[in-house]
Amino acid sequence: MRDGVTRDRKAWALLFVLSGNMLLDALEVAVVLPALTPLSAGFGITTPAAQWVMSGFALGFALLLVPGPHLAARLGRKRLYLGAMLLFAAASVVAGLTDSFGVLVATRVVKGFCAALTAPAGLAIIVSVFDGAARRRAVSVYSLFGAAGFTAGLLLSGVLSAADWHWTFLFPAPVALVLFAAGLRVIPRSPAEPPPPLDAAVLRDGSLLRAGFGAAVLNGTYIGLLLLVTTQLAHLPPWQLALALLPASLPLVLAAPHGARLVRRFGTAGLIAAGALCCLAGNALYLARPAAEPYPTAVLPVLLLVEAGFVLSFVALNLQATATVPAERRGAAVPVYQTFVQLGSVVSLPLVALLLTTGGPRAATVLLTSAAAVGAAVALTGLRTTTTGKVPS
Repeated sequence: MRDGVTRDRKAWALLFVLSGNMLLDALEVAVVLPALTPLSAGFGITTPAAQWVMSGFALGFALLLVPGPHLAARLGRKRLYLGAMLLFAAASVVAGLTDSFGVLVATRVVKGFCAALTAPAGLAIIVSVFDGAARRRAVSVYSLFGAAGFTAGLLLSGVLSAADWHWTFLFPAPVALVLFAAGLRVIPRSPAEPPPPLDAAVLRDGSLLRAGFGAAVLNGTYIGLLLLVTTQLAHLPPWQLALALLPASLPLVLAAPHGARLVRRFGTAGLIAAGALCCLAGNALYLARPAAEPYPTAVLPVLLLVEAGFVLSFVALNLQATATVPAERRGAAVPVYQTFVQLGSVVSLPLVALLLTTGGPRAATVLLTSAAAVGAAVALTGLRTTTTGKVPS
């Protein structure tokens, strides 16, 4: 009995270490937003130009997601995971100390590489350690930490950027080192195993492609809209900007644990379509009234509508991505889907920044609304499917 309790404690300690890293990865996306204005002033560049700090992380993330499982199979999950954590900590130190914008962007790309290695490996470790109902609870905790990371990033960056934007990029270093030290003790070694096969059948799967496209549009328009709002509210102190953006993240934290229950009741296709329509409504509302103030009637309804799109479709898109993929190929399909998610940011952020510089907020909002309309049209075609989106084991 005592051995069983000890094993359970070790398993849950492992879960919180892996979830802590997931929180750190999500946090990295959000911390930049409140820091954009002081960062731009420090480097003497415009706020839209500073978006390369954001898109650099997304680019690094996207580039290594697909080859990541192959590296894990060759090097072992534990070795790869811990090595990526050390590199993440080192890049954070360089990012926090540098006064070169090019070096800062490069560190963000490196941190994106690290996140692409740790996030899938962490989920794979959880799936291998937990079984049955415990596995479902563990994945829920892991997902909840990821959803909470964005909110935590906004709040922490709002406080730290008010003092010095360098702290925003430096503070993840000690957190990563603590997680590394804990990971040395609790992450199990895994034998070398063949990487999941990525073949044409996976890349032709209609459900995966629709979910990937929908997630790319959802994530791309969301992060593009946040860049637009951040630019328009650049006169606010960082902590006020963080609070202003909070409605765009907090509802997902509260709703994430109930996502699978919503899918069981309404199915993935309906939730994805409803989420895409909420995203379209939010962007169309901002297009109709592209002013950031007064905040309660201008920005707040827009943020709540777009976040409602995430609340409705975030879990459904994740489940739909692998709903029709054979079990033996899901390990290859998940990185493909996650690459779609990151490419949404990689494409949208530079385009929004360019349009903000050349055409102003309305031009950027036209782009975001048009993309959201295409995403909604594709999502509505998915209503013909009958997949309920069971959680793959």
